[in-house]
Amino acid sequence: MTDAATADSSAPTLARLTVLAGPTAVGKGTVVAELRRRHPDLFVSISATTRKPRPGEVDGVHYYFVGAEDFDSLVETGQMLEWALVHGVHRYGTPRGPVQDQLDAGRPALLEIDLAGARQVRRAMPRARLVFLAPPSWDELVRRLAGRGTEDPQEQERRLATARAEMEAADEFDHIVVNDTVASATAQLERLMGLCG
Repeated sequence: MTDAATADSSAPTLARLTVLAGPTAVGKGTVVAELRRRHPDLFVSISATTRKPRPGEVDGVHYYFVGAEDFDSLVETGQMLEWALVHGVHRYGTPRGPVQDQLDAGRPALLEIDLAGARQVRRAMPRARLVFLAPPSWDELVRRLAGRGTEDPQEQERRLATARAEMEAADEFDHIVVNDTVASATAQLERLMGLCG
Protein backbone atom coordinates (compact mmCIF):
# COMPACT_ATOMS: atom_id res chain seq x y z
CA MET A 1 0.00 0.00 0.00
CA THR A 2 1.17 3.52 -0.74
CA ASP A 3 -0.12 6.92 0.10
CA ALA A 4 -1.32 8.70 -3.05
CA ALA A 5 1.11 11.53 -2.44
CA THR A 6 4.08 9.14 -2.55
CA ALA A 7 2.76 6.78 -5.22
CA ASP A 8 5.08 5.62 -7.97
CA SER A 9 5.20 8.37 -10.58
CA SER A 10 5.79 6.04 -13.53
CA ALA A 11 3.08 6.23 -16.17
CA PRO A 12 0.23 3.80 -15.39
CA THR A 13 -1.30 1.50 -17.96
CA LEU A 14 -4.35 3.42 -19.19
CA ALA A 15 -6.46 0.31 -19.74
CA ARG A 16 -6.22 -0.64 -16.10
CA LEU A 17 -9.27 -1.06 -13.92
CA THR A 18 -9.37 1.23 -10.87
CA VAL A 19 -11.57 0.31 -7.92
CA LEU A 20 -12.58 3.06 -5.50
CA ALA A 21 -13.94 1.87 -2.17
CA GLY A 22 -14.35 3.25 1.31
CA PRO A 23 -16.79 3.50 4.18
CA THR A 24 -20.31 4.83 3.90
CA ALA A 25 -20.61 8.65 3.69
CA VAL A 26 -16.89 9.12 2.97
CA GLY A 27 -17.81 10.89 -0.27
CA LYS A 28 -17.13 8.26 -2.93
CA GLY A 29 -20.03 9.42 -5.08
CA THR A 30 -19.06 13.07 -4.76
CA VAL A 31 -15.44 12.40 -5.74
CA VAL A 32 -16.52 10.24 -8.68
CA ALA A 33 -18.96 12.95 -9.83
CA GLU A 34 -16.14 15.51 -9.79
CA LEU A 35 -13.84 13.13 -11.66
CA ARG A 36 -16.55 12.64 -14.29
CA ARG A 37 -17.03 16.40 -14.55
CA ARG A 38 -13.32 16.80 -15.25
CA HIS A 39 -13.15 13.75 -17.56
CA PRO A 40 -16.57 13.31 -19.23
CA ASP A 41 -15.36 10.40 -21.38
CA LEU A 42 -14.15 8.33 -18.41
CA PHE A 43 -16.09 5.08 -18.07
CA VAL A 44 -17.56 4.69 -14.59
CA SER A 45 -19.40 1.43 -14.12
CA ILE A 46 -23.03 1.60 -13.04
CA SER A 47 -23.81 -0.88 -10.29
CA ALA A 48 -26.94 -2.97 -10.03
CA THR A 49 -28.74 -3.01 -6.68
CA THR A 50 -31.79 -4.53 -5.05
CA ARG A 51 -32.43 -1.43 -2.90
CA LYS A 52 -35.03 1.19 -3.67
CA PRO A 53 -33.92 4.46 -5.31
CA ARG A 54 -33.15 7.41 -3.05
CA PRO A 55 -34.74 10.76 -3.95
CA GLY A 56 -33.24 12.05 -7.19
CA GLU A 57 -31.67 8.74 -8.26
CA VAL A 58 -32.47 7.57 -11.79
CA ASP A 59 -32.47 3.95 -12.96
CA GLY A 60 -29.66 3.36 -15.46
CA VAL A 61 -27.89 6.58 -14.45
CA HIS A 62 -27.06 6.17 -10.77
CA TYR A 63 -27.77 2.43 -10.46
CA TYR A 64 -29.67 -0.31 -12.20
CA PHE A 65 -32.48 -0.96 -9.73
CA VAL A 66 -33.45 -4.62 -10.06
CA GLY A 67 -35.58 -7.10 -8.18
CA ALA A 68 -34.10 -9.94 -6.15
CA GLU A 69 -34.94 -12.57 -8.80
CA ASP A 70 -33.32 -10.57 -11.60
CA PHE A 71 -30.23 -10.04 -9.46
CA ASP A 72 -30.05 -13.79 -8.74
CA SER A 73 -30.18 -14.49 -12.48
CA LEU A 74 -27.31 -12.08 -13.20
CA VAL A 75 -25.17 -13.78 -10.55
CA GLU A 76 -26.05 -17.33 -11.64
CA THR A 77 -25.20 -16.62 -15.29
CA GLY A 78 -21.78 -15.11 -14.45
CA GLN A 79 -22.78 -11.61 -15.57
CA MET A 80 -21.56 -9.97 -12.35
CA LEU A 81 -17.89 -9.10 -11.89
CA GLU A 82 -18.58 -8.80 -8.18
CA TRP A 83 -21.53 -8.59 -5.87
CA ALA A 84 -22.16 -8.29 -2.16
CA LEU A 85 -24.79 -8.05 0.52
CA VAL A 86 -24.26 -4.54 1.95
CA HIS A 87 -25.22 -3.50 5.48
CA GLY A 88 -26.90 -6.89 5.79
CA VAL A 89 -29.87 -5.68 3.78
CA HIS A 90 -29.40 -4.99 0.05
CA ARG A 91 -27.28 -6.53 -2.70
CA TYR A 92 -25.08 -4.50 -5.01
CA GLY A 93 -23.03 -5.75 -7.96
CA THR A 94 -21.02 -4.72 -11.00
CA PRO A 95 -22.17 -5.98 -14.40
CA ARG A 96 -19.11 -7.62 -15.99
CA GLY A 97 -19.74 -6.91 -19.68
CA PRO A 98 -19.44 -3.11 -19.83
CA VAL A 99 -16.24 -3.11 -17.75
CA GLN A 100 -14.58 -5.79 -19.87
CA ASP A 101 -15.62 -4.00 -23.07
CA GLN A 102 -13.81 -0.82 -21.92
CA LEU A 103 -10.64 -2.65 -20.94
CA ASP A 104 -10.64 -4.68 -24.18
CA ALA A 105 -10.86 -1.38 -26.09
CA GLY A 106 -7.82 -0.03 -24.23
CA ARG A 107 -9.76 2.47 -22.13
CA PRO A 108 -9.56 2.85 -18.34
CA ALA A 109 -12.53 1.90 -16.21
CA LEU A 110 -13.52 2.98 -12.70
CA LEU A 111 -15.65 1.08 -10.20
CA GLU A 112 -17.12 2.71 -7.09
CA ILE A 113 -17.89 -0.23 -4.82
CA ASP A 114 -17.72 -1.51 -1.25
CA LEU A 115 -15.00 -3.49 0.53
CA ALA A 116 -16.44 -6.94 -0.18
CA GLY A 117 -16.77 -6.07 -3.86
CA ALA A 118 -13.20 -4.75 -4.01
CA ARG A 119 -11.95 -8.04 -2.57
CA GLN A 120 -13.86 -9.98 -5.24
CA VAL A 121 -12.47 -7.78 -8.02
CA ARG A 122 -8.95 -8.31 -6.66
CA ARG A 123 -9.45 -12.08 -7.04
CA ALA A 124 -11.10 -11.81 -10.48
CA MET A 125 -8.75 -9.15 -11.89
CA PRO A 126 -5.44 -9.13 -9.97
CA ARG A 127 -4.08 -6.18 -12.01
CA ALA A 128 -6.87 -3.91 -10.81
CA ARG A 129 -5.71 -0.84 -8.88
CA LEU A 130 -7.53 -0.69 -5.53
CA VAL A 131 -7.90 2.78 -3.97
CA PHE A 132 -9.35 3.28 -0.49
CA LEU A 133 -11.07 6.63 0.07
CA ALA A 134 -10.70 7.48 3.75
CA PRO A 135 -12.29 10.23 5.85
CA PRO A 136 -10.03 12.79 7.53
CA SER A 137 -11.26 11.41 10.89
CA TRP A 138 -13.89 9.10 12.37
CA ASP A 139 -15.80 12.09 13.80
CA GLU A 140 -15.97 13.66 10.35
CA LEU A 141 -17.35 10.43 8.89
CA VAL A 142 -20.07 10.34 11.55
CA ARG A 143 -20.90 14.01 10.85
CA ARG A 144 -21.14 13.38 7.09
CA LEU A 145 -23.43 10.38 7.53
CA ALA A 146 -25.75 12.28 9.87
CA GLY A 147 -25.68 15.31 7.57
CA ARG A 148 -26.84 13.28 4.58
CA GLY A 149 -30.23 12.85 6.17
CA THR A 150 -31.02 9.78 4.05
CA GLU A 151 -30.92 7.16 6.83
CA ASP A 152 -32.82 6.87 10.11
CA PRO A 153 -30.78 6.54 13.34
CA GLN A 154 -30.99 2.72 13.32
CA GLU A 155 -29.69 2.58 9.73
CA GLN A 156 -26.95 5.07 10.61
CA GLU A 157 -25.77 2.79 13.43
CA ARG A 158 -25.77 -0.22 11.08
CA ARG A 159 -23.74 1.72 8.51
CA LEU A 160 -21.25 2.97 11.12
CA ALA A 161 -20.69 -0.60 12.33
CA THR A 162 -19.90 -1.60 8.74
CA ALA A 163 -17.69 1.48 8.34
CA ARG A 164 -15.53 0.49 11.33
CA ALA A 165 -14.75 -2.87 9.71
CA GLU A 166 -14.07 -1.20 6.36
CA MET A 167 -11.64 1.29 7.92
CA GLU A 168 -9.70 -1.59 9.47
CA ALA A 169 -9.24 -3.13 5.99
CA ALA A 170 -7.66 -0.04 4.38
CA ASP A 171 -4.24 -1.71 4.32
CA GLU A 172 -5.55 -4.28 1.81
CA PHE A 173 -5.64 -1.53 -0.82
CA ASP A 174 -2.86 -0.37 -3.14
CA HIS A 175 -3.40 3.31 -2.30
CA ILE A 176 -5.18 5.37 0.35
CA VAL A 177 -6.62 8.77 -0.56
CA VAL A 178 -7.90 10.94 2.30
CA ASN A 179 -11.03 12.86 1.33
CA ASP A 180 -10.35 16.05 3.25
CA THR A 181 -11.62 18.10 0.29
CA VAL A 182 -13.27 16.90 -2.90
CA ALA A 183 -10.79 18.83 -5.06
CA SER A 184 -7.76 17.29 -3.36
CA ALA A 185 -9.12 13.74 -3.33
CA THR A 186 -10.14 14.01 -6.99
CA ALA A 187 -6.71 15.32 -7.99
CA GLN A 188 -5.02 12.43 -6.19
CA LEU A 189 -7.28 9.92 -7.95
CA GLU A 190 -6.55 11.60 -11.30
CA ARG A 191 -2.82 11.17 -10.72
CA LEU A 192 -3.19 7.53 -9.74
CA MET A 193 -5.24 6.82 -12.87
CA GLY A 194 -2.90 8.76 -15.14
CA LEU A 195 -5.66 11.17 -16.19
CA CYS A 196 -3.84 14.44 -15.64
CA GLY A 197 -1.93 16.32 -18.27
